[in-house]
Amino acid sequence: MRRGIVDKKGEQFAYIEGDILFTIEGERSGRLGKNYIYDLADNRIWRVVGDGIYTLDGNQSIGFIMSAPKRTDW
Repeated sequence: MRRGIVDKKGEQFAYIEGDILFTIEGERSGRLGKNYIYDLADNRIWRVVGDGIYTLDGNQSIGFIMSAPKRTDW
C-alpha cells in the first residue's frame, strides 16, 4: 500500500510504499524503520511517532504519514 507523506500544510512531498521512501517524483530516497526514517546511506533523518514525523530531537514537526489513501471520488 502506498501512503503519502504530507507537510504541516497538508501538501504531499513524498510517499512510502512498503517501507521504502520515495520522492514525489518517484525516486527512492530512503526507508521507514520502527522509530525513524533513514536516508539511502542509512542515516536517521527524521523521528517517527505514530504517524507523525519530527526532527531528530523531536522539537519540530515535519508532517505526517497518511494512514489511508486520499479519497478522490467525493
